[in-house]
Amino acid sequence: MRSTTTTRSRSVSLLARLAMAAVVAAGGVVATSSPAQAANPYERGPDPTNAILEASRGPFATSSTNVSSLVSGFGGGVIYYPTTTTAGTFGAVAISPGYTASWSSLDWLGPRIASHGFVVIGIDTITRLDQPSSRGRQLLAALDYLTERSSVRGRIDASRLAVAGHSMGGGGSLEAAASRPSLQAAVPLAPWNLTKNWSNLRVPTLIIGGESDSVASVSSHSEPFYNSIPAATEKAYLELNNEGHFFPNTVNTPTAKQMVAWLKRFVDDDTRYEQFLCPGPSGLAVEEYRNTCPH
Repeated sequence: MRSTTTTRSRSVSLLARLAMAAVVAAGGVVATSSPAQAANPYERGPDPTNAILEASRGPFATSSTNVSSLVSGFGGGVIYYPTTTTAGTFGAVAISPGYTASWSSLDWLGPRIASHGFVVIGIDTITRLDQPSSRGRQLLAALDYLTERSSVRGRIDASRLAVAGHSMGGGGSLEAAASRPSLQAAVPLAPWNLTKNWSNLRVPTLIIGGESDSVASVSSHSEPFYNSIPAATEKAYLELNNEGHFFPNTVNTPTAKQMVAWLKRFVDDDTRYEQFLCPGPSGLAVEEYRNTCPH
């Protein structure tokens, strides 16, 4: 099984062993935790099931707060976050809408992803005509705002961040991931970008396309993007059967299920979600699925 252990995980493990050794040397008592907690302190929520991932909401209650359009670097938006204060900090994801669209075109995704244990910022762009490179910079500006200046910054682990987006926003998420390799995940939805080669991408990336997309056809966008990402980078490609370009603009359960599983696996290092990625989704809703399994 190919290792995806991060530097962060290795550091946590080493610090834990050193701390335990120090306590034992001093004659103290070592407090133990459950094996799951010891193995991964970033797990949040119950063991995942198909029913949990396919429900309209996950296990965490959420709230939201608006972000002014006067902020620097992007066009404002909405933050969604788990309301609990006892589960530790959460990973975070910034999501961009597509060309001429506002965040409201994707806003169902905000509370749905947040309810699985993430802080989500859905952004409006500086202008609705912004191109992918600009949307990529705005996604990164939104993450910086979220972790440094937002009212919920104390709820976020700034080392566990991701980006996503639809259409030009999806192309923007590729731009953001390529320029900030410290990100933990990217999820472009029906992505559009004139750049076809992403051989410099090192961030685990899930691309979701629609078989019948006539705006950003999978043959000239999603598939070339996926194929160009190096095999050494964790990646997956989900093509939805008979779906057009605007499938993310209404509630789409296969999209949400796979997004959450990918974010859980790579932002939270939560291997409980590996079962939903390898061998991956199937059924009438799925035209095709490819992945670098096993992770």
